[in-house]
Amino acid sequence: MSFLPASRRRLMAAFATLACLCFLSASLGAAQGTPPNSGPGSAASIPQADLIQPEALAHMLQSGDAHKPLILQVGSHVLYDESHIAGSAYAGPGSQSTGLQLLHDKVAPLPRNEFIVLYCGCCPWTHCPNIAPAFQELRSMGFTNVKVLYLSNNFGADWASKGYPVE
Repeated sequence: MSFLPASRRRLMAAFATLACLCFLSASLGAAQGTPPNSGPGSAASIPQADLIQPEALAHMLQSGDAHKPLILQVGSHVLYDESHIAGSAYAGPGSQSTGLQLLHDKVAPLPRNEFIVLYCGCCPWTHCPNIAPAFQELRSMGFTNVKVLYLSNNFGADWASKGYPVE
């Protein structure tokens, strides 16, 4: 990794640390009888038809199409501040009631057919505590055109390191 610029190395290290914390947290939940990758509050509960792959979103953002989706990050504010998808907005951690309220307030004035893409990328997909609650919040508000960015490992590995647009 020494061939990467220092800022990219710091970003990758931050994501690796957060992934470890997410994994430990998920492992603790599994030890308490709640597997992280099943049930209505898990990322696995999001239908395949509602997922968008990183390369598809990157292509969409780099195309000349005038209508781009509203992209909302629903994970850690620390990670958003470090690096995020170019043009995205922070919408609060989906695993917390304050984050869901921030998300709710951000999208409340929008038409219910607004094209919205949610992403987190704090940790491996099967352990993400934020994405499913945020997705369910938008669905319960009546939003019909919501996609979730499928980041199987984390934002650093599945988006930033691939050279997709970041700020």
